[in-house]
Amino acid sequence: MSGTGRFIGYQAKSFQKDCLSGLVVGIIAIPLGMAFAIASGVKPEYGIYTTIIAGILISLFGGSRFQIGGPTGAFIPILFGIVMQYGYENLLLAGLLAGIMLILMGIFKLGALIKFIPRPVTIGFTAGIAVIIFSGQIGNFFGLRDLPKHEDFFSNMKEIGLHLATTNLYSVITACVCLAILLILPRVWPKVPASLVGLVISSIVATFLFEGQVATIGSTFGTIPSTLPTFHVPEITWERIQQLLPAAFVIAMLGGIESLLSAVVADGMTGSRHNSNRELIGQGIANLITPLFGGIPATGAIARTATNIKSGAVSPLSGIIHGLVVLLVLVLFAPYASHIPLASMAPILMVVAWNMSERKEFAHLLKTKTTDSVVLLITFLLTVFTNLTTAVEIGLILALIFFVKRMSDLLTVAKVLPDPSVKHAKVRPHMVTEHHDCPQVSIFTVEGALFFGAASTFEQSIMNTIQHRRAKILILRMGKVPFLDTTGESNLASVVKDFKKHGGIVLISGLQAQPKEVLQHTGLDEYIGQQHFFAHTGEAIDFALTQLEQNRCIGCQHHAFRECADLSDPEQVKSRSQCV
Repeated sequence: MSGTGRFIGYQAKSFQKDCLSGLVVGIIAIPLGMAFAIASGVKPEYGIYTTIIAGILISLFGGSRFQIGGPTGAFIPILFGIVMQYGYENLLLAGLLAGIMLILMGIFKLGALIKFIPRPVTIGFTAGIAVIIFSGQIGNFFGLRDLPKHEDFFSNMKEIGLHLATTNLYSVITACVCLAILLILPRVWPKVPASLVGLVISSIVATFLFEGQVATIGSTFGTIPSTLPTFHVPEITWERIQQLLPAAFVIAMLGGIESLLSAVVADGMTGSRHNSNRELIGQGIANLITPLFGGIPATGAIARTATNIKSGAVSPLSGIIHGLVVLLVLVLFAPYASHIPLASMAPILMVVAWNMSERKEFAHLLKTKTTDSVVLLITFLLTVFTNLTTAVEIGLILALIFFVKRMSDLLTVAKVLPDPSVKHAKVRPHMVTEHHDCPQVSIFTVEGALFFGAASTFEQSIMNTIQHRRAKILILRMGKVPFLDTTGESNLASVVKDFKKHGGIVLISGLQAQPKEVLQHTGLDEYIGQQHFFAHTGEAIDFALTQLEQNRCIGCQHHAFRECADLSDPEQVKSRSQCV
């Protein structure tokens, strides 16, 4: 999708729609930006700066026409952990490094690879993040005093329990007012930004009824400046880069996943199609520039993107306008934001956590009671009780192990013989019995991917059978083998070499393009012999019958093939030899 292509057919009415949707999303983004920043352990204005700068850059350079970028709830546990461990200055550097990584991912066209992350893993860590966000706001909801914050979930829950006695009734009332508005207003007036209304009304309640009784943004973080952020390059040293690379990688991966998920949602709502690699580059540029102005990492925001579309957005201009609206509010109304109670911010984040929890999908996957349920549960628990990096790594490893196990279980190797009762005498496993099995020709049907997880099963199945009854000719029906890796090729080569060592002949029928290409690269096709490859099993059987030791056929009672009646009759053999 080219930059100009996103504005094809743009008209004056389109601009009006973009202005309206940009205004609506901008108003919604203001309280969220501050709330996400506070929850991440930084000052609220940094969330505003991120909303402005990243929001504009993502719309300008991204690959989705409707994407709204900015700080999101998904980043909260990661950013809070970085701030706690390394400090705010290092968070800026980690965000800058993540931006570079995202740009490189887009340049090397890795956008499609992120889509291969299993759904149970993404649902598991998203639900885990939701729990962390929700639990992290309990202290502000109840107005708990002198509440220390830790990186791990257990310690934070313990601190809340120890400080429950410091509950501030005024904070609870303020939080409940905001929460009530957040729950009721969308049902009555769905188009009115409930988070902003809840924030304003609960702030007014706290200011006039409980003045000085409730902690505010101003009393906790100082007055929010109404000036634009200044340009500042964080100190960059090789030692700091090495220290922050793991954190930056997690930011980049999560940012990429969230932005592409949001773009997919936008595609589903509008029938459009995003450019995943361009989207990664746009996200990278935003995360590279935003830290230079004090902003925190950003990504595509699914809820704000959906609101943008529902408000009638036509082009990326709505995202740019949304950033400009936030900028205007910052310049004109920043001093008033200092009076917002922290108790008013808490319900907003709790509702965000509830909405992002994927609770229905979570419950649905658990009910399936499959390996996906295990991956989901372990990823979720590790996200909550350890960290996101560990959770995603182990979740992906488990998903891979279970996938390999399922794929290996799908591989079947069965000895077969022609069934004369069906059309074209198709081969069937049930035709092979103790008294009906050719002593000289063994036919095996192989179905499924022949890869590292299943290759040994394939080799053992055939070797155990042919060693029990050493045949002269082995026919492998491989028409239903869609994939062969080098491990599978190695095991196939072992079977072929063992069979040829004992003077046997290996024939292969129906080989698909990919396995054939692997055999050509390794030279196994030449070792088997080009003349021993056939398109159809019938052709392979006809060739095999010409290679039989006819004296072994005389008197044979197995009659595995229709030709066996003649081959086993001494008189027929004698007459043929006389003719020769």
